[in-house]
Amino acid sequence: MASKTNYAGIPDKYARIDEAKVVLIPVPYDGTSSWQKGADKGPQAFLEASENMELFDIETRTEVYKKGIYLAPPVSENSSPEKMVEAVHKTTKNYINQDKFVTIFGGEHSVSIGTIRAFHEHFQDLTVVQIDAHADLRPSYEGSTCNHACAVHEASKKGNLIQVGIRSMDESELEHMDENRVYFAHDLYEDWTEDAIGQMTPNVFITIDLDAFDPSIMPSTGTPEPGGLFWYETLEFLKEIFKKKNVVGFDIVELCPNEVDKSSDFLAAKLYYKMLSYKFKYENASEEEEED
Repeated sequence: MASKTNYAGIPDKYARIDEAKVVLIPVPYDGTSSWQKGADKGPQAFLEASENMELFDIETRTEVYKKGIYLAPPVSENSSPEKMVEAVHKTTKNYINQDKFVTIFGGEHSVSIGTIRAFHEHFQDLTVVQIDAHADLRPSYEGSTCNHACAVHEASKKGNLIQVGIRSMDESELEHMDENRVYFAHDLYEDWTEDAIGQMTPNVFITIDLDAFDPSIMPSTGTPEPGGLFWYETLEFLKEIFKKKNVVGFDIVELCPNEVDKSSDFLAAKLYYKMLSYKFKYENASEEEEED
């Protein structure tokens, strides 16, 4: 028996918090976007697309939903960016402490400040891998340190930050950027994935801003930028991370749905499910590689 309130309409036995290995936290927040609004509608569009997705992953030959995916109540704190970040941090930490594989779907990128903070507090020697069009390294923007333009500034000061796909930034962000750990979009035609993975510590959190993708395949974001990543090259990079590192969680943000074109919603749904498929297909691979 399945419920409309379950992720992807999966049967109830795979959607209960006591049985699920995975928790999905929706954060429908769009309080600091500076151009197109609508990212607060992203989680619902993602969930609707997920309900129309085949749940057998051909590449991994798995049905990862059978590991259990609990759809948590949305974090709907909208009074201020600071209170939203605090609420996301508290909620994320709560599920991490229950020994769940915690995933978050935004909302705009400021929600990641709270998620990354929670993972930094729980996991030592953490690398944050940011896949994004924008550097998001400003200490503050428009009077707040919890703005989407500041999404990974705190992460850059707390530990190891790897940035991939960057192709838009302000000059002031250079002082906060370690360019040896940045893989700009215009350089990605070279062999770069092994170098990037080699710079990561054993524990990895992945934050994906969907504007990292080229707008030809992902037009529905608040700030689309030309020259982005494509589907299979991104999956190949993600697959290698899941194979070689202990991915402890991830978030996906900045889906700004378009009523006319649902393709971006479906890309987001497939990306989320594909990442879960990689996680549980290769969850022991990094340990086996270290033993060898």
